[in-house]
Amino acid sequence: MTLVERFLKYVSFDTQSSEESGVTPSTPKQMVFAKYLKEELEGLGLEDISLDDNGYLFATLPANTDKPLPTIGFIAHMDTSPDMSGKDVCPRIVENYDGSDIMLCADENIVLSTTRFPELLAHKGEDLIVTNGKTLLGADDKAGIAEIVSAIVYLQEHPEIKHGKIRIGFNPDEEIGLGAHKFDVEKFGCDWAYTMDGGEVGELEFENFNAAFAKITFKGSNVHPGYAKNKMVNSIRVANRFISLLPAQETPECTEGYEGFYHLIGIEGEVEQTSVSYIIRDHNREKFEARKHTIERLVAFINAEFGEGTAILEMRDQYYNMRQQIEPVMHIIDTAFEAMKAVGVEPHVKAIRGGTDGAQLSFKGLPCPNIFAGGLNFHGRYEFVPIQSMEKAMNVVVKIAELVGNK
Repeated sequence: MTLVERFLKYVSFDTQSSEESGVTPSTPKQMVFAKYLKEELEGLGLEDISLDDNGYLFATLPANTDKPLPTIGFIAHMDTSPDMSGKDVCPRIVENYDGSDIMLCADENIVLSTTRFPELLAHKGEDLIVTNGKTLLGADDKAGIAEIVSAIVYLQEHPEIKHGKIRIGFNPDEEIGLGAHKFDVEKFGCDWAYTMDGGEVGELEFENFNAAFAKITFKGSNVHPGYAKNKMVNSIRVANRFISLLPAQETPECTEGYEGFYHLIGIEGEVEQTSVSYIIRDHNREKFEARKHTIERLVAFINAEFGEGTAILEMRDQYYNMRQQIEPVMHIIDTAFEAMKAVGVEPHVKAIRGGTDGAQLSFKGLPCPNIFAGGLNFHGRYEFVPIQSMEKAMNVVVKIAELVGNK
């Protein structure tokens, strides 16, 4: 099975995670995919294969040299984003892309436009895998899984490439921030690892957002609107008052680079009760803590204005910036940098405007920077991945194994 065939098979599995279930994996369909992968890894003859009840799949490619070497790992996640359906994905390969707009669905006039997505033009002449405009593609992160498995197969087929013990790990629920929560770092048993979960070719990331989730529930009091004066408290209007107090320019659509934000991701309500949900992000830890304090301060302000108990806050940290965990072991970044250069990829070190499982794993004692997987426009119908980008990512995995084997 080729890299592309493997990827196309993987995206046929619907593996959306869910923030609502409270179990791991958050959806049973992720376990269906995990079991398929387990059978594939068994068929490849890998060792120490394990799939636990929470959907964490580990396997080993044994060292092919007696030289004492560190054990390294490669990790990708099996789930796709809850933001859009991943069911009945119908991928299509646009061969030798000519630089024009791509019609994804003529019936609904869904177009992958170079005006809206100018990054397309960087891949003119390449072969792009796109959607039919009705689902996401799933390159985040099934491209990463396909690249890792294909790299392992390549190493098996080329025993002249000497390498140490390599562990691979595929986990559920990354898209809801829980991918690393039940990841058994001790069982995985690596000196360090890489997540294959980045975007554009060359991305190498060891900084990410500090992240928190906040839900504020607003209590109201419903009275017949004809007799509501001085009696009704409309929780929807109270929620709107809270929303208006946050800085209008500190949102995802107004920020870039190292700029943090408050992102309103959900609102549900009626007169009696309304809830709003936010994710809070900042690379700088002090600014991150200040953002959380702003949420707390505004909740207190609402309670002072409308009465104590009107606004109830639930807030929790999700993950932290991995940079502080990676800096003491920068040789693992140097190795990835060297591997990219060796296979003709220009490294582009950048901060993640998001998070990966590697961030949490780094704080659990497994340094784990992030490497590109090649996909673009994640989490929506305009997602695509160039085949050549996946091939380059696979080659980077192989070259890292080789470089570590030679040192």
